[in-house]
Amino acid sequence: MHGIKDAASEFLASTRVAVTGVSRTPKNHGSNNVYKRLRERGYEVFAVNPNADEVEGDPCYQDLKSIPGGVQAVVIGTRPEIAEDTMRECAELGITQVWMHRGPGAGSVSDVATAYGRQHGITVINGGCPLMFPPTADFGHKVMRFVYAGKIPKQV
Repeated sequence: MHGIKDAASEFLASTRVAVTGVSRTPKNHGSNNVYKRLRERGYEVFAVNPNADEVEGDPCYQDLKSIPGGVQAVVIGTRPEIAEDTMRECAELGITQVWMHRGPGAGSVSDVATAYGRQHGITVINGGCPLMFPPTADFGHKVMRFVYAGKIPKQV
C-alpha cells in the first residue's frame, strides 16, 4: 500500500486512459467532466459506454477490449455494481491502474471490485476524483479535495 498522492501521481502519469460511464446527455455528469478535463490536459482519453457510439463529439467504445491499442489506466464512473464487471475486464486485459470515481454522491466505489482488483495486482484508488490532483486539478477540485477529504482514501 502507498499514499493517495503517490497513487494519484502514478495513475495520472498514464497517457492512455479510458473513462467508463461517459454519458450521451452530459449536463454535470462526473464521468463527462473527467473525460473532458483529461482530454484538455493532453491525455489520449477514450470514452466507454455500451449504449453510445459517440459522446462529447468523440467515438465511444462499448467496452475496454474494443479500444484500439488498449489503455494504461481506467476511471470507473458507473454504478458500483457495474464497477465489478469493469474491474474483472481490467484484470483480463492487464490494466494495472484503476480509479473508482466518487464525488459528492455515492459514486462508483465497490468494495467487492476493490478487493478483486487488488487481489489481481491492480492499484485501485477507491474514492475521490482524478481531477483533485495535479496535473489535472483546478481550484474548484482542490477545494473539493479538502471538503470531501473523508471520502478520499489515505492509502491504496
